[in-house]
Amino acid sequence: MSNAVTMDKIVSLSRRRGFVFPSSEIYGGMGSTFDYGHYGVLMKNNIRERWFEAIVRNRDDIVAIDSAIILHPKVWEASGHVGGFTDPLIDCRTCKLRFRADKLEDSHCGRKPSKHPGETPECDLTEPRQFNLMFETTVGALQEEGSRAFLRPETAQGIFINFKNVLQIARRKPPFGIAQIGKSFRNEITPGNFLFRVREFEQMEMEYFVPPDEGEKWYRYWIDERLKWYLRYGLRQSKLRVREHGPEERSHYSQGTSDIEYEYPIGWGELEGIANRGDFDLTQHAEHARTKLEYVGQDGERYVPHVVEPAVSIERIMVAMLVDAYDEEVVGERERTVLRLHPQIAPVTAAILPLVGKSDEMVAKARSLYEDLRRRHSVEYDDNGAIGRRYRRQDEIGTPWAFTVDEQTLADDTVTVRDRDSLAQERIPIAGVHNWLEDALERDWKSPKET
Repeated sequence: MSNAVTMDKIVSLSRRRGFVFPSSEIYGGMGSTFDYGHYGVLMKNNIRERWFEAIVRNRDDIVAIDSAIILHPKVWEASGHVGGFTDPLIDCRTCKLRFRADKLEDSHCGRKPSKHPGETPECDLTEPRQFNLMFETTVGALQEEGSRAFLRPETAQGIFINFKNVLQIARRKPPFGIAQIGKSFRNEITPGNFLFRVREFEQMEMEYFVPPDEGEKWYRYWIDERLKWYLRYGLRQSKLRVREHGPEERSHYSQGTSDIEYEYPIGWGELEGIANRGDFDLTQHAEHARTKLEYVGQDGERYVPHVVEPAVSIERIMVAMLVDAYDEEVVGERERTVLRLHPQIAPVTAAILPLVGKSDEMVAKARSLYEDLRRRHSVEYDDNGAIGRRYRRQDEIGTPWAFTVDEQTLADDTVTVRDRDSLAQERIPIAGVHNWLEDALERDWKSPKET
């Protein structure tokens, strides 16, 4: 049994266990567009909640916002997206495929996939042309001049244009942050690799406004903070690294950009970006909107804050966590596939299982425990099939613990707790399950997989 984690294995498990489905599948699907099943929704909710907890709820210096998806078209002119948010595009007249001109070494020829575009005599490539990545839409009933708008390609600009509102209402002074979670849309030329690059994704971004001379300090601070977050929620140190962008990679306004990278099955790739954006965004919007976007202190101190931005998509995190958690092993001469997810990320925290699904007494006890736990936790009741098969199913969706009601439960009101990772079992009083689970969720957790 091969333990190598491939993207195909992650896609297969995601489909089989209802994490992620190809979208519009009954109509033949739509490239790089996905729908989330029950467990995918639960896992995304947990990732979102852990991020919001770390960025907003557990801090006094960051507030939340939820801006519109369709903003005034001038927002994207001021930000540079209309004129500069482009990728170089090349078409092949032979195979009719489209490629990014700067990523030909990562692309495959339509006729000979072992070759890159342009490497065979059959290839007939066009000259590169710039392709804007924003999706256009129309506001109003008629498609006429002045009605053109865009689906936002990032959530950041919705934060910048609300800087003045938040500054007045939230009563914060730099350093302080504004955080947002929401959908973004990019008309990617070459999406692919499952959820790694898609056209519709959910971003989690935070803009941290700081005094001009503190930009570098807070830039380094947020790199460290975000790296610690991934380690806290189970990603292995050996699979993470920080890569600083060289001057040729950075945007013209960037004073520093770093990627937290994860070693996906497709190689090292960006998980999260942290950028020191300087005062570019507020200055641009102040100029285009003809309004002042600055901080004015009580003593008359006045300046345009600099901005440090940690930005990530839930999709990238989800792929990294699924890859890192995926494991295969042989237990008792039987193969077992297991997702060793952090207990606070796993879609289901615990399963409640009657040993014999046809025993009215066991079912009554198990259902009662399930009803009690579900008020506070994401738990699942299952009485269908042999107990071994039910354990295996819970292992595949990453459930950390299973509480089993059996013959002994009927005699002394204790249940068996089975640990997903170690397979160890212990008995505890059924009345103590709630507190046991609360304590278990608070314990530090590290992946038992080899680093």
